[in-house]
Amino acid sequence: MEKVKVKIIAESGVVIPEYMTEEAAGMDIRAKIEEPIILGSLERTMVPTGIKIEIPMGYEVQVRPRSGLAAKHGITLLNSPGTVDSDYRGELKVILVNLSKDSYKIENGERIAQLILSKVYRMDLESVDSLNTTKRADGGFGHTGK
Repeated sequence: MEKVKVKIIAESGVVIPEYMTEEAAGMDIRAKIEEPIILGSLERTMVPTGIKIEIPMGYEVQVRPRSGLAAKHGITLLNSPGTVDSDYRGELKVILVNLSKDSYKIENGERIAQLILSKVYRMDLESVDSLNTTKRADGGFGHTGK
């Protein structure tokens, strides 16, 4: 697997994001909070992580939900996947939402999301009068049925 250098600054006591298995695509990122956060049913909150990163130009970091939190507790991310642009230098924060009927307690150091480094391609838009036709054409959401 190719590796790309990404610089990181972590607050004191913060566990640096890490891959949990040899072939994992995403690095787990943890909450950096002073006190636990109780996230009620259908509530959302921005959870600080205590880290800042410098992503090389031509890349982005995607912030994605952790499948275990989603499956077991109904905790996922809004605007998923979130994008961290290469020119952003602020603290990474994760927008968590509780889609379950039960409250959920977020603890300091808990793994709350995962980070995935992705190559970015910029579009060079060309204004035209028509597009090539396809069988689908302009069939949108749900056009093929259940």
